Amino acid sequence: MTEAAKPSVIVEDLAPHVALVRIDRPEARNALNAETRAALVEAFQRLGADPDVRVVVLTGTGKAFVAGADIKDMASRTPPDMMARRTHLQWQVIAQFPKPLIAAVNGFALGGGCELAMHADIIIAAESARFGQPEIKIGIMPGAGGTQRLIRAVGKFKAMKLMLTGAVIDAHEADRIGLVTEVVPDAELMERAKALAVEIAGLPPVALAEIKDVALTGEDLPLAAALALERKAFQLLFSTEDQKEGMGAFLDKRSPDFKGR
Repeated sequence: MTEAAKPSVIVEDLAPHVALVRIDRPEARNALNAETRAALVEAFQRLGADPDVRVVVLTGTGKAFVAGADIKDMASRTPPDMMARRTHLQWQVIAQFPKPLIAAVNGFALGGGCELAMHADIIIAAESARFGQPEIKIGIMPGAGGTQRLIRAVGKFKAMKLMLTGAVIDAHEADRIGLVTEVVPDAELMERAKALAVEIAGLPPVALAEIKDVALTGEDLPLAAALALERKAFQLLFSTEDQKEGMGAFLDKRSPDFKGR
């Protein structure tokens, strides 16, 4: 395969019912160019429709998760150029991915990389990970949800400092302010992400999907509406085979076998 034909996103089986999506542009620190964004969309659309996949782990090759957007690809662009790209539609595919998504962040997660990590449901950070929204330093601002997701993750005052200064923080600071789920030694990153993915993949897929949908949808609703959404989803899960299996296994004191039905 020639270098030009080398895929920028690789999808692999990590474990039963667990897929690994790996951004593979180490020569560019996995920067998000147009090809890579399109490849991510294709991968997440395919995995979302695959009934055998219950959990996805997202990571980057080499010493970076995603170092940001590809600046070479943007430097000379005009507003009409940027609007014509309609990249918000590509990001929506990941934001609306219906299954649990774990980001295993190795190295830099800056700009678009930090925004990509924040699309995940769980972020496992290696000790070497670095997070930030440094767009201000090149004359722009976060444009893939950073201004909104960062505030929701860490609160206004921490988020504003990061965005207004372009500061980059290490994994332990990201953990302290609530930007990541947990921090592990670099050598244990993929082992920990895999173990967590396997644990989640063993749980009832329909209930997992409902938890994710209700949590993310309800986040921006008035409390009463969000509670009504939760209540209806809770009630509807009693129509699933997995609910009968789970409660039956609990009463029988055996391990459940969830089928996703």
